[in-house]
Amino acid sequence: MEGGTDMKVEMLSPEPYSDSLLKKLQDQDPTTMLGIVVAVLVILVTIVILKIFWGRKSTRSAVLLVGLCDSGKTLLFSRLLTGKFRLTQTSITESSALYKPKNDTGSGLTLIDLPGHESLRPQCVEKFKSAARAIVFVVDSAVFQKEVRDVAEFMYSLLTDSVVAKNAPTLLVVCNKQDITMAKSAKLIQQQLEKELNTLRVTRSAALSAQDGSAGGASVYLGKKGKDFEFSQLPMRVEFVECSARGNKGDEGEAGIENLEKCLAKLV
Repeated sequence: MEGGTDMKVEMLSPEPYSDSLLKKLQDQDPTTMLGIVVAVLVILVTIVILKIFWGRKSTRSAVLLVGLCDSGKTLLFSRLLTGKFRLTQTSITESSALYKPKNDTGSGLTLIDLPGHESLRPQCVEKFKSAARAIVFVVDSAVFQKEVRDVAEFMYSLLTDSVVAKNAPTLLVVCNKQDITMAKSAKLIQQQLEKELNTLRVTRSAALSAQDGSAGGASVYLGKKGKDFEFSQLPMRVEFVECSARGNKGDEGEAGIENLEKCLAKLV
């Protein structure tokens, strides 16, 4: 060093500080310390639960189109993907494609059109239910009065499925074919479905009580016990929307599916 002067640098030991901190902690009231420990544990557990929840949600990117035969699912599937009208026929297997809502810059959703035939529905639902972020249940509004029982039975099987109830995907009840004069409104369809589902719950309660609930496909109770069923009692978000896959101007016109597209955009 300049001038021949040696400079001695002393490193401060962290031990006095750690001893001081330890002493302060020891001097704290045990009740206060217990409260701090509990608070920290609650925060850690919450972080873990949220991480698991969002991780599972992010892996569920499928939107299932379900409904009875001739409800308009396949045409709706085509309209959402291409915007174009095309002639369809009863599906005997599922169809899937990547769907991106308007203005979506993310990875999009997997749109899956499931067969509507009664003999094919159970195995198709079983195959894809765990991946469902949303279930789009398509109803033929024009013939709903004739099909209300069949619609309710299919919907009941979905809503009481233990996997569906646990994952709680968004349920969009699409009241299709609103371009037809005799079509029922979404409000009326909701009211009649609630009434029919309530009746089904009563008639099937004995069979439900006989199950132990241990199987993956076991049923759960629909709604709240002691109260008439309403869709607001379900663990998932439920929306009823009116649309027309065919459109008001025939085959060459645009579909009236704006309400459905807005609902799907909320999923991404």
